[in-house]
Formats: sequence, structure tokens, C-alpha cells
Amino acid sequence: MARAGAPRARRPVLGASSLSLLGLVFVVLAFVVPLVLIMLRSFTEAPGGLHWYGTFLGSEGYLRVLGTTFEVAVLTTLACLVLGLPFAWCMTIASPRLRTLLTIALMLPLWTSLLVRTYAWLVILSPKGLVNSMLMNIGLIGEPLKLVHNSTGVLIGMTQIMLPMMVLPMYAVMRSVDMRLVSAAQSLGARPAVAFYTVYLPLVMPGIMVGAVIVFIVSLGFFVTPQILGNAQSTMLAQIIEQQFSKLLNWGLGSAMSTVLLVLTLVVLAVAAKTFGIGRLLRR
Repeated sequence: MARAGAPRARRPVLGASSLSLLGLVFVVLAFVVPLVLIMLRSFTEAPGGLHWYGTFLGSEGYLRVLGTTFEVAVLTTLACLVLGLPFAWCMTIASPRLRTLLTIALMLPLWTSLLVRTYAWLVILSPKGLVNSMLMNIGLIGEPLKLVHNSTGVLIGMTQIMLPMMVLPMYAVMRSVDMRLVSAAQSLGARPAVAFYTVYLPLVMPGIMVGAVIVFIVSLGFFVTPQILGNAQSTMLAQIIEQQFSKLLNWGLGSAMSTVLLVLTLVVLAVAAKTFGIGRLLRR
């Protein structure tokens, strides 16, 4: 029996289940409901049915844009992998102070607006920008390189923006790898390169695949960077969708495009999860 006057233990106002329920409600209202409405509108907008899907999938121009979207996403993923793998490796073997500096250098761009960063690249890569001026001053080129308003500018801008999303998953996995396994392989006669590819790389492959899937899926929906740094030949599907919704007010076709992009993204995610076991890794 509790003593008279003893303070009663207070129950938490919201338990774990209540907080989980609130989070679920928010996700449903903010993401699921709008997606469902968009999908329904793609079928119900006059003339209805599969008309807008036929318009989209039957157009050579729209299919070319869809192909460009996937091409740019793949190239961005590969560029982030090439740059991010050695960067994550350096973070793993660096001293605590250097690791802190590398982390700040990696995360600092995320504290700047995406729009500001994209316009900064427009200034840096322009014909009279920093890159062309430096290359011309040292005599490597005789005339400015065309680095913006094309696929090159889009790839550079998207790679810089997406690089942290590639590095962080790889670094998280690399930190957990026992480097004595690599040393053991070298002590048994394996050259450093062989030990890296046969022992170390398979151990960090889950982090590589998680980063690659994140970068690829997010890159499919890019709008700002291709709009500013690209041209008509580098147009991505998100730009066409925005045009259908805000300028042409063609909600049927825009909804159909959005639904197709969503379905393809889910297919890519499902294939990656099935092939590389990403789902098991994320549940750890």
C-alpha cells in the first residue's frame, strides 16, 4: 500500500504506441493520401480510363525524356560511387580530428539551400566562370568549355548534391569492418589490391548498395538542378510533370506521368531489395 502523501508516479502523456500512431497518421495524410489522389486522377480526369497513360507511353518524346531521366540517375549514382568510395575510406582510416574535418566538409553543403548551390554551380561552370578562367589562364584550353546548359552541368550539380547520401551509408558500414581480416589476407600472400577486392569490398558492399539505391531513387525526381543547369536535351521527367501541373493545367497527363514514375521507382527499389538484401540491412 502506498504511503499517504507519497507522490504518485505519473504516466507518460503519450506512450510509444500513441507516438507511433501519430507518426503513422502523419505519413498517411502527408504522403499516402496525396499519392492515392494523384493516381485516381490519372484514371478519372476526362476522358478517363487509360487515355492519359496511352498519351504518355505512346509519345516518342515523352519516352525519350523518361529514358533521359533514368540515364542521368544512373550516371549520377556511378559518379557518386567513384567519388564517394575513396572519401568514405579516408574518413574510416583518418585521425579523429581529420575525420571531423572531412565530415564537416561533407555535410556543410547540406546546410545551404539547394537553389543557392545550383546557382553557384551555374556561376562556377559558366563560360566566364572560375573553371574555364583557370583552365584558360594555365593554357590547357584555348576557348571556354561548355559545362552548363547541357547534361554535363546537370551531372556535376546532381553529383555534388547527392554525394553525402552515398558516402554516409558506406562510412557507416566501413566503420564496422574488422581491418584485421584484410591484414590476414595480406599476411597469407594477397597483394593489397587483391585483399581489397576479395576481402574488404564484399564486406562493405551492403553500404555501397544502400547508398546507390538512395542516390538513384532520389535522382529520378530531381527538378531544380536540371531546370537551371540543363537544356532541352537533358530534360527530366520531373520537369515535364511540373509543366503539366502548373503551366498547362493538364492534371490527367501529369498524374499519369507521376504514377508511372512512382511505379518504376518502386520496382527498382523492390528489385534492389530482393537482389542485394537491402531490406535485411535496413532492419538491422
